[in-house]
Order: sequence, then C-alpha cells, then structure tokens
Amino acid sequence: MTQTVYHFDDFSLNLAQRQLLRGEQVLDVNARYLDALALLVQESGQLVSKERFLAEVWQGIPVTDEALTQCIKTLRKVLGDAAGHPRFIETVPKHGYRFIASVQAPSVPAPADGGQGSAMPVRTQRPNGALIPLAAGILGGALAGVLGGLAYGFLAASQSLEAGALSVLLVMLCLSLLVAVPGAAGVVSGFVLARRLSPTARGWPVAGAACGGMLVGALGKLIGVDTFALLFGRAPGDITGAFEGLLVGLAVGAAIVLVERTDGQGPQPRQVALAGLLCAGVGLMLAALGRPLLGGSLELLAQSFPASRLQLDALGSLFGEQGFGPRSQLLAAAVEAGLFGSCIASTMQFARRAAANA
Repeated sequence: MTQTVYHFDDFSLNLAQRQLLRGEQVLDVNARYLDALALLVQESGQLVSKERFLAEVWQGIPVTDEALTQCIKTLRKVLGDAAGHPRFIETVPKHGYRFIASVQAPSVPAPADGGQGSAMPVRTQRPNGALIPLAAGILGGALAGVLGGLAYGFLAASQSLEAGALSVLLVMLCLSLLVAVPGAAGVVSGFVLARRLSPTARGWPVAGAACGGMLVGALGKLIGVDTFALLFGRAPGDITGAFEGLLVGLAVGAAIVLVERTDGQGPQPRQVALAGLLCAGVGLMLAALGRPLLGGSLELLAQSFPASRLQLDALGSLFGEQGFGPRSQLLAAAVEAGLFGSCIASTMQFARRAAANA
C-alpha cells in the first residue's frame, strides 16, 4: 500500500501509519495531538481557526481553550519550535494557528475507479462528544448521592430504635440517589446542550445548567407532592423544587466552568475546593431563606407524618440544638450543595481530560 507522507524540514508525517518521524526516529505524539498537527500540515500556509480545531480534532468533545493551547505547546516542543520565533507553527492571536514551514505535498495514486485520489483520513470517528461529559456528570451526581445518603443514613440509623440500622441506611441511600441522579442529569444535560448550541460562549452553559436544574426540581416536587397526596391523603410541606433547582444548577454550572480552567491532566484540588465553596454558599443562602434541600425536605416529611420514625436530631445535637434546628439545616444544605457541585465538576473534568488526550 502506498503511504501518504508529508515532508517538512527533516520531519515526515505519515498519515497512513499515523506516525511523525524525524529521520528514522519515530516521535512520541498522542493521537489527538497528531490529528491537530495533520490538520495544520494539510492546511499549510492557511489560518486554522480555534473553532475548526475543536470541531475537527476534538470532534464535539467540549474542551476549553487551554486544551488547544496545551496541544500546540506540546507540538512545538516535539518539533523543537519556539512561540517567539516560530519555524513551524505560528500563532495568530485571538484567531488560531498557521503552519508556516515549507511542506512537500505527497503524491497519491488515483483510485482504481478513476476518481480523484485523496489522502487517507487522519481523524477517526470517536464516540459522541456530548455523551462523555453527560455520563461523567451523572456519575458525579451519583457519587454525591451515595456520600450524602450514607451520611444521613448513619445519622438516622443512630436514632432508630424500631427499624433495623441496615434498613434505615439503605432507605436513606436510595432516597439520596433518587434526588441526586435526576438532579445531576438535568443540570449536566442543560449545560452540555447549551454548550453544543454555543461552543464559544461561557455564560450559556451555566444558564443551561440552571434551566436543567429548575426543570428537574419542578418535576420532582410535582411528582413527589402528588404521590404523597395520592397515597397518604395529604402532602408534606414546601419541599425542595424549581427555585432550589435553579440556584443549585446555576452554581454547579459555574463550578464546572471554574474547574475546566485547570491546566493539568485533571481537576486541581484548589479549583475543586473553590467550586465546592461556591456551591456550598448557594446552599447556605437557600437554607437561610427557608428553602430546603434534601435534609430540610426530609425533616419536613418527618414533621408532616408524626408516625414517621425518621429522625435527624443527631446532627442538631452537635450544635446544642433540640432536633434538626436552624444551624443544622444551614450546615446540611451547605454540605449537600458543595458535595453535589464538586463531585459533578470533578468527574466531568476527569472525563474531559481523558477524552482530549485519547
């Protein structure tokens, strides 16, 4: 089989074998960065915009400008190039990059049917870019649900004298997951959809996350209230709903953008901590306004049904409160929102970095 090879300086880019060589030496370049170099070389002398890199190299996987910057930086290092005095890759500020070295175009034999020959495609099809962050975000929500469910489960189990501790723990774990997973799905779906509709706008994905959280919160409250009214003849108090979903979704969307700005191979502890604090602040604000999240909603359920054996008083006792009081609700809401946002932002960034470097 005839190889499709581009030559520039003392380098050879073999598209068929997906190799970059310097003389006889095969250089180590990961697949994604090799695709970026191939695009530059094939468009030698032409400006390649940032949007085109994101569309053709990352193929819809949402990444930040830092990912492209890191890609070009790595390629320059491999080629022995310098940004200040480029021989190969020139930066066009705020627009993109241009390959400026002289490239010897390959000769490609005509196909047997007499049609026009073309270079073997460099870029391969990858999974839908939207599915990776969506799945990762839902996984992060599930992780937050497990951690929160275990915490509330241990608190409730420590005070339940009639129900078995294991049963209480499992019920609380299921309830927490029932709230966290749909909530994460709504927030992340809104974020990803808005980003795909407007890839370069930072504000739209955050607004999309807020809308997704509001929608899931509204539906969850509607179904929950109607379910209790149908089964027990009356509904609990003002449990968490659209307003809480809107603000938590807004905070989580901002947290995702914040963690995305890391330059390393994954989320950095400082950014994750800041993202968690951002979401925790929203949780505190909601609790101060008397708007419950999961813990507050559970307390409302327990108060609405006196025969309930659900008790979260153990948390209140840490603050010298009788029952699940105001300070307990502030702490619970802050931890819930902070854990939810940081878990989603972290798992999405891990998945994004892995996909970008695949």
